[in-house]
Amino acid sequence: MGEVRARPDTERAHLIDPADHTFTIDRVPVSDDLADLAQRFWIPVWDVPAGSTSPQGVLQYPCCQLVVTPTYARLYGVASGLSRQVLEGRGWAVGVMLRPAAGWLLTGRPVRRLTDRWVDLDTLDALDALDGPALIDDVRRAMADGPASRPAQAAARTTLEDALRAFLPVDDEGLLVNALVEAVESSPDLLRVDDLCARFAVAERTLQRLLHKRIGLGPKWLIRRRRLQEAAERLRDDSDGLAAIAADLGYADQAHFTRDFRRATGLTPGEFAARFH
Repeated sequence: MGEVRARPDTERAHLIDPADHTFTIDRVPVSDDLADLAQRFWIPVWDVPAGSTSPQGVLQYPCCQLVVTPTYARLYGVASGLSRQVLEGRGWAVGVMLRPAAGWLLTGRPVRRLTDRWVDLDTLDALDALDGPALIDDVRRAMADGPASRPAQAAARTTLEDALRAFLPVDDEGLLVNALVEAVESSPDLLRVDDLCARFAVAERTLQRLLHKRIGLGPKWLIRRRRLQEAAERLRDDSDGLAAIAADLGYADQAHFTRDFRRATGLTPGEFAARFH
């Protein structure tokens, strides 16, 4: 399994400040047999000067995340707004970006209970799903040689993959949720909930219940977040004006787009674009 280092500007969810050079992120695909359960590993390594911080903001994808560091290990639910993390000192982490189907499988509970929250992995053993304490010990043992060691990174990934295989195969409902989210992600013209319902021949109330159970948020949020991620991607390039971007993304006008973007990110579209130019 080869490693892929993505350029930071290709990760549209990560609202990276291009002037911040205190960290790197390796992104590595999961093994093929886990494709229905997980999307990829992300391995950040940071070295922030003493007395400084590196704020990170992510318009998160609609899925849970497993993250293990030398000091904490957590399962993160989906953040309804901007997911924020502040890096300090030196450190690294091994994270797994799961598929939308995975959160319910790993916890045995509706994922809406994790919206805008995280739980320590060592609390999950009582749910008779993921054996959090054992997984933490095994991954940290693999990480012992530090982030500069490619074998250490590979061993940590292998340990996490072995734990995830216990949840295969993904159930039919989970496969449907994966397909629903993929349709929104890959169809920029899909701007209305009723269009999504029609594509999958499912009633809106059924869709609401399904998405709240498996990802923790509803279909309107799903479409809105995709639009904001696409907006961030286009603002980095700055090849189109704000009015054109707003119209292409289905906003009534530029003012609505600006309010939506600022509410989600804390920046106006113009302020965000200025980071890159």
